[in-house]
Amino acid sequence: VVTWNVGTAMPPSDVTSLLHLKAGATKEADMIAIGLQEVNSKLNKRLKDALFTDQWSELFMDVLSPFSFVLVSTVRMQGLFLLLFAKYQHLPFLRDIQTDCTRTGLGGCWGNKGGVSVRLSVFGHMVCFLNCHLPAHLEKAEQRKQDFATILHMQQFEGRAANGILDHDLVFWFGDLNFRIESLDIRFVKYAIDSNILSQLWEKDQLNIAKSTWPVLSGFQEGPLNFPPTFKFDVGTNKYDSSVKKRKPAWTDRILWKIKAPGAGCPPGRGSLALSQLCYCSHMEYTVSDHKPVAAVFAVQFASKADSPAVEICVAEEWSRPEQAVVRYRMATGFHRSSWDWIGLYQVGFRHPKDYVSYVWAR
Repeated sequence: VVTWNVGTAMPPSDVTSLLHLKAGATKEADMIAIGLQEVNSKLNKRLKDALFTDQWSELFMDVLSPFSFVLVSTVRMQGLFLLLFAKYQHLPFLRDIQTDCTRTGLGGCWGNKGGVSVRLSVFGHMVCFLNCHLPAHLEKAEQRKQDFATILHMQQFEGRAANGILDHDLVFWFGDLNFRIESLDIRFVKYAIDSNILSQLWEKDQLNIAKSTWPVLSGFQEGPLNFPPTFKFDVGTNKYDSSVKKRKPAWTDRILWKIKAPGAGCPPGRGSLALSQLCYCSHMEYTVSDHKPVAAVFAVQFASKADSPAVEICVAEEWSRPEQAVVRYRMATGFHRSSWDWIGLYQVGFRHPKDYVSYVWAR
């Protein structure tokens, strides 16, 4: 999972370290979720992105497709972006993919703040990715709580399984959550950062405080903040805000998760899942924004695994004559057919579901 408030910055030329490609971790990854905030959302830019693929999506697809990743789903609300990639061999086992978005800016009328989500069934387990941009400023902690509660209440999905966000077996919540460090003077905060005594700042972090006092955050977990606060930097540098405002550094950019409690609406016999966080870090090498991107790597172990594809495609391995180019398919028992079902022909290395060479309707 990656989260980054990019501001109005142009995409950087190289995101290999951000996606942990240099370390090789992504080669072993199965899914990658990328949440962006404050992407240039001026009207002329949004109209251009509606006609053509936006630059950020193009960048991530170009980088990840050689590693066999396909863009499974994407959702955008003004400057708030969420992209979900998966290895192509997993696509037959990803089902019930839905997206939603909730505006909370200007009393729910404007999408500069709010949340966007992608939810899906992964090998039979319901997983939801929620990217949020909550209100800014130190004194708006209560407003952040109310906006998050509104997002959880407003986002509803179709189908019998997991109608609301918290109904999912696993929820990843991330974004520019805008929580700040209370009480402490800016000079002490900078001293603690320079002296690498970050633990002295943790107890004054608003989100850490809220996790133990706000019922809406019950069950959400986060790894230790062993990296410096990710906001606010002078653009183009690793230097904290030197403007007249001199904003106090804060961990505004966060990645949390929540596992549904055992027995809380889980189908009998399916069992619960286990999660371990392998990495939680910021990336100081990116200086195009006043925020530093944050990434987390997780290992999720399912107690059970639904690994029978809903539709199995059968194709001859080699075609020597045109009449051999026949595709047959078998549907699993209970598969709910739709008049919108179609079969696409793709080249190896395709980047997203619309990247087909040709398609036919599955009558």
